[in-house]
Amino acid sequence: MTDRTDLPLSDLRVVELGNIVAGPFAGGMFADLGADVVKVERPGTGDIIRTQGETGEAMFAALNRNKRSVELDLKSEAGLAALYELVDDADVFVENLGRGAPERLGIGSDDLRERNPELVYLSIKGFADGPYGDRAGMDVVAEAMSGLMSVTGEPGRQPVRVGTSIADMGAALYGVIGTLVALRERERTGEGQRVDGTLFEAAAHWTGYWTTYADLLGEDPEPLGASHPSWGLYDVFPAEGGWLFVGVTTTRHWPAFCRAVDAEDLLADERFDTVDKRRANKAELTETVRERLSGRDREALLDALYEESVPAAPVNQPSDLLDDEGLEAAGVLARFAVDDDRDSQTTMTPVSGERFGPGQYRDPPALG
Repeated sequence: MTDRTDLPLSDLRVVELGNIVAGPFAGGMFADLGADVVKVERPGTGDIIRTQGETGEAMFAALNRNKRSVELDLKSEAGLAALYELVDDADVFVENLGRGAPERLGIGSDDLRERNPELVYLSIKGFADGPYGDRAGMDVVAEAMSGLMSVTGEPGRQPVRVGTSIADMGAALYGVIGTLVALRERERTGEGQRVDGTLFEAAAHWTGYWTTYADLLGEDPEPLGASHPSWGLYDVFPAEGGWLFVGVTTTRHWPAFCRAVDAEDLLADERFDTVDKRRANKAELTETVRERLSGRDREALLDALYEESVPAAPVNQPSDLLDDEGLEAAGVLARFAVDDDRDSQTTMTPVSGERFGPGQYRDPPALG
């Protein structure tokens, strides 16, 4: 395991009052980079996700490694006093409670920064202050309202959510970026401030180029599936051994692809001989390639495509990332004990530089 004091944020103290994904994901990023993160949990039950079955157990373990846990009843004088004591020595406070809940408990931004003017207070909510501010926020609400669900899935079928809590994580990510900016500003001013991370605005930022597309063309994009309308050959294809993705986006890629899959006769097909023609004849091209790759060995195809430097990838299952050699080389695989009998893995915060990176140094905490 890594020594926490060797990591870049080891001089930061963070108090996290987070539940489920957004708050814990933000706290986890700080923790992976070395901050001393104390997770404040409700007595008896703790983070809501702890009790949500096998999926909840996995989510808790992955998002709360490297943290310490304390049980505090914030509705009691003793619990509130203990939280204040933690905050008095903290650099950052993270919360993703329902809007208005921190203020009712006496732990809102104004309350805590009055005690500790240098505190950076990260508040993660469903929406920014404004007309939607009082609505209940959650990941799928943000995906739906931002337009993200409308471009996810297959044409003619119902909209679907992304297969992870992408809006929660986006709000946390932007919140952490904002917190680091606020800490940088604190070096000049000596004062902390409130930082906002919001699910809807995060997801809307990620669908921003489709908003521009709709504005310029006067029409909305269809659901994308695994494709993209800018490119003719950009999709997933079945092969023997599983699915693979291929993306032909440049003039160089097309002949390289044809060589790799033994389809050089397609180079003479005038329907596909330019980027524009491949885009215009996308349906025919996709079906032609699907027929050519059907029944072929996936690993052999991938090796040939890699050899020709054509963008390609296997469509992995999450289990395929266990002990993945690329993640191992990047130094972002975390191995930890879930309990006395079981070990597990996850991917750490992939933030690194020439002289820093994330580290795994503490197993997920038992409650309190």
